[in-house]
Amino acid sequence: MFTEPRVLIDATAVPANRGGVGRYVDCLVAALEADGAAPMVVCQPRDAELYAALAPHADVLPALERLVTRTARLTWEQTRLPWLLRRARVDVLHCPHYTMPLACPVATVVTLHDATFFTDPGVHSPVKARFFRAWTRTSLRRADVCVVPSESTARELGRVAGADVGGAGGERLHVVHHGVDGDRFHPPSPEEMVAVRHRLRLGRSPYVAFLGALEPRKNVPALIRGFARASQILAGRSDPPALVLAGQPGWDSQVERELRAVPHRVRVIRAGYLPLAELSGFLGGAAVVAYPSLGEGFGLPVLEAMAAGAAVLTTRRLAIPEVGGDAVAYCGIDATDIAAGLVELLDDPARRAELSTAAQRRAKDFSWEASAALHRAAYRRAAVMRRWSR
Repeated sequence: MFTEPRVLIDATAVPANRGGVGRYVDCLVAALEADGAAPMVVCQPRDAELYAALAPHADVLPALERLVTRTARLTWEQTRLPWLLRRARVDVLHCPHYTMPLACPVATVVTLHDATFFTDPGVHSPVKARFFRAWTRTSLRRADVCVVPSESTARELGRVAGADVGGAGGERLHVVHHGVDGDRFHPPSPEEMVAVRHRLRLGRSPYVAFLGALEPRKNVPALIRGFARASQILAGRSDPPALVLAGQPGWDSQVERELRAVPHRVRVIRAGYLPLAELSGFLGGAAVVAYPSLGEGFGLPVLEAMAAGAAVLTTRRLAIPEVGGDAVAYCGIDATDIAAGLVELLDDPARRAELSTAAQRRAKDFSWEASAALHRAAYRRAAVMRRWSR
């Protein structure tokens, strides 16, 4: 009889400030624990207490050294991690961010988050694009199973990287949607909204929210221009909205240029990184959440905004419609289209309320419990494939 494989998740690539990949790993570990399949977790020393709290029955192994740079982490992955796998006697290694040990002694599952390094390399730095294209191809070739977060990403990887997307029961590419953490992302209380307004010094002003890294793929320069145009159209209002950009700075130098070009009376706030505990208040308290991305492998910020009851304006690029469905509003990617979408929603409270209700309902279709169950199936599949290959 086939027994459940013993799994180790390598969380050493998770940054201290949790973006999408960090929330994916954290929520998956907690959901696997709740599903009765607590994995082993190897992590940065700073995260040991966090994972011990998220998964009390898991074996949490802090890496012996702080892996500060990408080079240091990759060196550790290729040299120390295989040794750890043998010592820990695991059956499956889950690498949740593209890379894997080339000399891996156990079955391997790798998560590939999107295909934009192939389809739209200009939105990434040249070095990053080359690095992740190479590792995507390597993992597709060498991993026993690759997990992708959407049908769109699977199709794109089949088209541009030769991924095997066919064969019922025999595929090596598993589509596993992300979930949403309902404890963290929920329609906010009045107190949560007031706390965010106080932090951002918004007073009673309505605001348009953006949450994400300020990098070219998120299309923030076009959002700034679109918001400035929308503000001119809405200039007669007694309560003009502000635009609040929350997220870590990326490498997009155009953001600063666009901010300097914003007309004096148009208010744009750089909020920086907001703690997870404040995100429901931030997203759910916004008049509109704008996310005009050029392409997403899944679109976790869209789903989290939906769960917070936000009226979301986003694009139809890649996987986003797979998440948003009919529960979000869509626009084009240029400033004119973004401005039109913002004006339409800001002028229509009934439409915003309708989207809020639909978004909360649709967000319930995406759970980390379901995601954990499908990850467990991927682990079992990888273990079987490794046995067959011997």
